[in-house]
Amino acid sequence: MIFFHLIALSIAIVIDSIIGDPPTWPHPVKWIGALIARTEKKWNVGSNKKLKGYMMLVSILLVVGGISFILVWWSYQTHILLGIAIESFMIATTIAQKSLKEAALSVYRPLDRYNLQEARIKLSYIVGRDTNHLDEAEITRATVETVAENTSDGITAPLFWALIGGAPFALLYRAINTCDSMVGYKNERYHEFGWASARLDDVVNWIPSRLTSFCMVLTNRPVLLTFSEAWKIVLRDARKHPSPNSGWGEAAVAAILGVQLGGTNYYKGIVSNRARMGEPILPLGKEHIIKTNRILTKTIPVFLLMLWLGGLFIELAKTWS
Repeated sequence: MIFFHLIALSIAIVIDSIIGDPPTWPHPVKWIGALIARTEKKWNVGSNKKLKGYMMLVSILLVVGGISFILVWWSYQTHILLGIAIESFMIATTIAQKSLKEAALSVYRPLDRYNLQEARIKLSYIVGRDTNHLDEAEITRATVETVAENTSDGITAPLFWALIGGAPFALLYRAINTCDSMVGYKNERYHEFGWASARLDDVVNWIPSRLTSFCMVLTNRPVLLTFSEAWKIVLRDARKHPSPNSGWGEAAVAAILGVQLGGTNYYKGIVSNRARMGEPILPLGKEHIIKTNRILTKTIPVFLLMLWLGGLFIELAKTWS
């Protein structure tokens, strides 16, 4: 079955690179988000919020996992080619290679025209920080950090879980990630209710984030650094991030580009000081947005190759046993 998963996830990458996520098309993540929002509104009240948060997470996963498993099982029972086709399209809905690069370019284009105001508006669509008063370097930093972090969250992590359990696992991953993005905040409203979602998201991203970071450094020549020197920077700086996983992509991109990420962010006027990552060999400029997109583009084929090697090894191990 892993062999079919590998074929499906490979096709899914091609589908996403061509189609992306058309905003007017129906999309499972939109449905998952709507279900989370409705459940949170009803359950995130009164006492026992942590328990209710567990119940919401389990309920969402049961619904998503049940529907996706039945659909994939039925399609493979009907015909193998139909199963691969259905699974490919389902996995494609969980990855966002094209839309992530397009989001970065939507910020780069006005920057390239020296239109900071438009760039700030476009940036506000993809980040949670305040963007009203950011200069070119800070706009660039925010965009680069977003692409670096979401290369794992939005592309390689769902592909990793698709290898393990096909489209149902990829959609379960996306459901967990969506729960975390909607309720996994350490504020008064979500601190207890979103605890389970945030912790499970940390768990399912642990391996993919580190594999992605390694693939980034392996496939992209660092600026004025050797592979060994760049990897030392990743190991030194990745753990500085408040998230146990997000720092790996950011540290890798910082080391490759020869820039420094992190610094002071503002969220609704509240200061958030993030640890510095990388060495400031070069000043941040708009061209680094394009270079970060190139890092993403080069990383995906190598990550896919790694999945194929791992999947084939598992299949051979099963045969030998």
